[in-house]
Amino acid sequence: MFKGSMVAIVTPFRKGKVDENALGNLIESQIKGGTDAIIPCGTTGESATLDYDEHYRVIELTIEVVNKRVPVIAGTGANSTDETIIMTKKAKEYKADGVLLVTPYYNKPTQEGLYQHYKRVSEEVDIPIVLYNVPGRTGVNMLPSTVVRLAEIENIFAIKEATGDMKQVSEDIRICGERITVLSGDDFTTFPLLCLGGKGVISVTANVAPSDVAGMIDAFMAGRLDEARRLHYKLEPLNQALFLETNPMPVKTALGMMGKCSNELRLPLCQMSDTNKENLRKVLKEYGLLA
Repeated sequence: MFKGSMVAIVTPFRKGKVDENALGNLIESQIKGGTDAIIPCGTTGESATLDYDEHYRVIELTIEVVNKRVPVIAGTGANSTDETIIMTKKAKEYKADGVLLVTPYYNKPTQEGLYQHYKRVSEEVDIPIVLYNVPGRTGVNMLPSTVVRLAEIENIFAIKEATGDMKQVSEDIRICGERITVLSGDDFTTFPLLCLGGKGVISVTANVAPSDVAGMIDAFMAGRLDEARRLHYKLEPLNQALFLETNPMPVKTALGMMGKCSNELRLPLCQMSDTNKENLRKVLKEYGLLA
């Protein structure tokens, strides 16, 4: 379940509400494009600005639309362990295939606090868990020494590494071996992470180019390294453009330009600067995503 090209899907808004029709269409285009799993309510899905009802509805709708064609791994992490448990139980109730749990943000727990947090959630909710390490967002870095401890817990299966640090990724894989699956959390690191022994990506770029992200990973896993490398370099300008400003501002803007959904964001996220927007438009045109 936890391998291949997995999309951290955006949450489309229209006039302040979740645009359910647009979300359904985005999910269909992802499955058609070869995406191996859908991850709603992650960072790219603006989970931080969804209220509880919206958060649960996005998970529920994603599961309904996907209809078991690919796994759905719901983002249910929070900076409170009790809140994480509540949302994770709801995801299980909706029959999510797994959950993505970000390290508790703002609190800056110690490594022991991180271990106890995930251990407690794993004991309270019997559902496959993907750890999510993104210190640039949360203020805390989950070290390989903690990952290897958590890998011993039966229902912790994978980690999304968004440190951008290949040395740390390498250490995760070296000390954990096959006990945990390591996934890229940064599109620009996907190819090198695969070379180190990682199994896939939870991707932002797949929102706009699902076939190429899936194709790169499929080619790598099939041993077609030249093809995988070619797609890596093809995707690089797009990967860079989608992080010209804070994610998901650029990817929402790109999808708006492509006519896939509104580019509406929720404060404190706002519209991109005119300069960066034009730079993004240029990259999309050169990639062939805009007429």
